[in-house]
This record gives sequence, C-alpha cells and structure tokens, in this order.
Amino acid sequence: MPLTRVAIAGLGAIGRVLARRLADGLPGLVLACAASGDRAKAKACPLVEPAAFPTHADLAVECAPAALIEQICRPMLEAGKRVMVLSAGALLPRPELAELAKERGGQIIVPTGALLGLDAVTAAAEGRIVSVRMITRKPPGGLRGAPYLEQHGISVEGLNEAKRVFCGNARDAAAGFPANVNVAAALSLAGIGPDRTMVEIWADPGVDRNCHSIEVDSDAARLRLSIENVPSENPKTGRITALSVVAALRKLHAPIRIGT
Repeated sequence: MPLTRVAIAGLGAIGRVLARRLADGLPGLVLACAASGDRAKAKACPLVEPAAFPTHADLAVECAPAALIEQICRPMLEAGKRVMVLSAGALLPRPELAELAKERGGQIIVPTGALLGLDAVTAAAEGRIVSVRMITRKPPGGLRGAPYLEQHGISVEGLNEAKRVFCGNARDAAAGFPANVNVAAALSLAGIGPDRTMVEIWADPGVDRNCHSIEVDSDAARLRLSIENVPSENPKTGRITALSVVAALRKLHAPIRIGT
C-alpha cells in the first residue's frame, strides 16, 4: 500500500488527537511533520513552517486558527496537493483557494466534523433543495469571545435562560463566529450555499453539549437531523471533530469506503 505523508498544522485539542492516532498507526498513512507555535507539544514530531509542507507531505490537515488558512493551504495547493480543512468558515470569503486547487490539480477536503448528514445533504443538492435551516445551541462559555458578540456588545455572562445571539445566513455566521460554527459553513458548502443557508445561534446555560439541529427541504427528501456533541478540552470544539478527521483519513486507503 502506498503511504500518504500527512502534515498537521496546529497541535491544539484536535491536532494532538490526530498526531497520536497517526503515531499509533493508520493504514497507508504516516505523520511526516507538523507546524505549531508551541514546540513542547510536538515532542517527537518534526516541526516545519507551513510553507515547507509540500516538501514533506502529500496531505496537510488544518487544525489551526482560521486566520492562518491562507499560509497553510496555499503552498500545498500550489504544489497540486491536498489539504483537509477544519476551518470551513474561512473558505467562504476565499473562493480563490478552490480556484487554485482546480488550476493546479490539488484538492480541498472538508470533513464532516461536528455535524452529521452531510452525505444526505450533498445527495439532495444533486436535485433541488428548497431550504436549509440550522439551529445551534452551545453553553455560553463556548461562545465567549466571538467577534460578533464583541462587535454588537452582546454578553453571554451570567445567563439563567437561553439567549439567541445570532440569526442570519451561514456566511455571516461563519464570519462572526469563526471558532464556533464551521459546521454551518460545511453545511452550506454541501447544500445551497452560504447565502441561502439560514442559521440561529443560541447561548444556552441549560445545555452542556454543543447541539445542532438541521432541517432540509428538498425535492428528494425532507431531512431533520440532530446531534449533541461532547465538548473537547477546548469548549468551542466537540470531541467528535477530531474523530471525524481520523475517519476521513482512514477512508483514503480503506478497501471498502462507506458513505458518499
């Protein structure tokens, strides 16, 4: 089996899980290098700058802050290689990255992450989707520091009941909550786009998980999906996100591939 050399950009809650899984062994995959501002987290993994990823790796996994997406993706795509992007919201204002992938023969992969049902939404998009609506409920601490809240003077401190803090489309949600609702961006990319995918975000002291419910109306099916994700050590991210990346990587060399 040919080996796919993997680079990890960012060794936070997701990147460290991925590094451990690769070190333990995934068929056809090897951890080649990583990029991190914290050298102590790298341990035995060689650290390089993202600009050097194409020299060392065939696939880079972006597990970093959304603001770094250009410096992580562009070198790999210019080399005609693949990038797995978790900060899906950062792709929305950067369509030139998809154009670069097309031009150079590279590929941007967006894993399912903390969502579910993207296979069904992608299939429905081959027909006609009428509407997509997503409601996200998170513990208030998981939304703290979001740019949208700071720009609009919205506080999520000391809540004793659920508070709706955003209502709009997925494009605006991704811009205002870059660390919180990459799920909305992924859903929009799978379906009818960020301007027609409608999103509500609630700060809810009554929940201890990151909860997402989705309604899709199409000419092929009506979908009602719900998921409650256990937060990782980073309250903005669910534990299942890292596992989704591992599953997506495992599919690259699986003898049987399940799902669209």
